[in-house]
This record gives sequence, C-alpha cells and structure tokens, in this order.
Amino acid sequence: MTRSELDILLLPEVRQAIEENIARDPLQVALDGRVPHAREVATQVKYLQRARTKLPRLYEARGIIPARAFEQSSSEECAAAKRLSGGCLLDLTCGLGMDSTAFSAHFERVVALERDEVLAEVVRENLRRMGIANVEVITTSAEEYVASCTEHFDWVYADPDRRTAEGKRVVRLEDCSPDMVALWPALKRITERVAIKNSPLFDVEEAFRLFGQCGVEVISLGGECKEVNIYADGREPMLAAEAVGRARVEYLRSEVDDTPCEGEFAAEEYGWLIVPDVALQKARLALHALREKADIWSNNSFAFARVEPKEVLGRVEQIERIEVFDIKQLKKSLKGRKVDIILRDFPIGVDEFRRKTGTKSGSEVRLALTKVNAKLYTVYLK
Repeated sequence: MTRSELDILLLPEVRQAIEENIARDPLQVALDGRVPHAREVATQVKYLQRARTKLPRLYEARGIIPARAFEQSSSEECAAAKRLSGGCLLDLTCGLGMDSTAFSAHFERVVALERDEVLAEVVRENLRRMGIANVEVITTSAEEYVASCTEHFDWVYADPDRRTAEGKRVVRLEDCSPDMVALWPALKRITERVAIKNSPLFDVEEAFRLFGQCGVEVISLGGECKEVNIYADGREPMLAAEAVGRARVEYLRSEVDDTPCEGEFAAEEYGWLIVPDVALQKARLALHALREKADIWSNNSFAFARVEPKEVLGRVEQIERIEVFDIKQLKKSLKGRKVDIILRDFPIGVDEFRRKTGTKSGSEVRLALTKVNAKLYTVYLK
C-alpha cells in the first residue's frame, strides 16, 4: 500500500463508501461510477469480506487492510492460541499487527517493530479503531532496534518473512528476514525468552538442533497445519500439537515413545478408524498420543481401534469392513460411483485412484486407503 492510497482510505467519504458497500460484490463496486475512489473502496470491501472469518475483530472495527499484509497475517484464532504472557513483549515483525493485537490482552505493554512506514501507520490506525492502547508501533528494523536496545523484555516474538527479495519462498530460519539464528546472540542481551513462528513446512527437529532447550508447538486450524512455533526459553525440550478450538496435547521430548505397534493387523477386529489431526502428525506425536487408545504403525498412518476412542486429537470414523486393496476389484464394483477418499501412507494419490477406478467425487461410498506392515488395505467407512 502506498502513502497516497492510505491517505485516500482515511478520507471520511471513503470510509462511508466502504461501509455502504461492505456487502456488495467488489467487482461491482469497482465499476460503480457513483462510488468515490471506487478502486480503493472495492479493494477494501474485498479484503474486509475475507477478514470477516480470518480477522473478525479487524472486520468489526472496519480496519484498513493492505492486500499483501493480509495474505501474510496470522488468523485471529491462531494468534490467540500462542501461550505467552507477562509484563512487556517485543514483536520484531509487526506486519498487519494481529499477533501484537492478541498479545495486548496478555501483556501490560507490547512494542511492535515494522520497517514499512506506511504499514506501520496502518497498524497504528487499526489499533486506534479497535480501542487498543498498550501497543506501541515503531518504524524500524529488528536488527537496528535490537542493536541499540537497552530495555529488558519478558518475551521477544518474531514471525520472520519467508520470502526473498525476489519473491521466492524459503523455509530455513537462516534464510528468513530477520535471520533469527544470526540475531540470537544479540537477543540474549535483552530477553531470556524468544518465540518464533515458522512455516508449516518447518521441520520440528530443526528447532532442537538450532536452539536445544526449547519447546516446539504445531498449530492446526480446520484440519490444515498453520504454523510451527518455537519457544526458546530454556525449558526442558517439549513437543505439543494443538487443533485450535478442539484439543491440545503436549509431552516432554524425552518421554515421547514413537515405537510402532508390534502386533498383527487384525482387520476383522477393528470397528473404528482414527484420522490423526495434521498437527499431531507434523509434530510426530501420533504414535505416542494414540498408542493407549488404538493400534498405529506409523506417525503418518491411520490408527485402528476395537472400541470407540474418546478424547483423541483427530477425527473418528466407524468402520464397515476392511479388505486387502485390489484395484481391479474396486474398479469393477465402484466404476461410475461417487466416492469420498482419504489417504494415509499410500503409494497413489486421489486423482490416480479415480483415474484407475473410474470413480467420481462424492460420498455415496466412503473409503480410507492405507498401508500397514507393507500391505495395502481398503477401509470401507460407514
């Protein structure tokens, strides 16, 4: 967002136009000659409509939303899931400010850094509209601020930019901006606790290699892995998985037992299938978390239970029957039918399965396809 675009969005008549057109199709708004600054209004209408579910507090306040910052922003639910509290927090990477907004409810004071002068001004305006007074936004880089900082913080938080100047996506912390590995020695001078949000692709074991005494937390929302968070605060190494709004498990890393089930796959005995939540699988905790409730052979597979399992981090499905996977027989019995398919640890994807069996998308028949002890199985679900 440019300074001139922000100036337009601050005009009273533009704010009124956004409010009057908030429920309309953004394309229609953009083409409506009666709407002042129609292009800018249409863009805000578009992102406010999307913010209604992702950033409801910002939507209700009719905040200003730059497109790129919106795409990179944490959802309010994920921001609120971070378990930090204290007197003062330093946010090295403010962005649209949703993490700082969430932290403001759990800290007396939040200092948020944003290099982009216009985006920093947007955040200040949005904080004012949301009635948040304990977040200070400073226009500077993380490196510059930390180098001259004399204040002590209870926590320092960062959500490093995972795109290079050329727009290429990166995963390694050393390739992100700011480089939290290079900044680590300087951070130790102003805090004992650092929290870092990472891409869903980040390897949980890499956190322990880089920071040693830390906790790693995998967050999912709506069945999709959203972030991998590192809490480098000197704690005994810990692993956690949380499905926001549903359940959470956490274990000391030293206590995690990822030994696969040693028993035979008793297909005729199983009545229930567990689809482990993606956070559980990403954290490599499925084997440990489910072993007391079901048989499971891999962190990437389904789990099978003889009685209905309760309080599991995942989805529970009732089994109709289990058969050895036979693609020719499946084509014969299912060709032309609508089939819902879920896969775990299986050598072919959904598209290839549909192509080979002639099935369509739908839910007349529900299947789970998996591999156990090197054998492929078809699980029919009720």
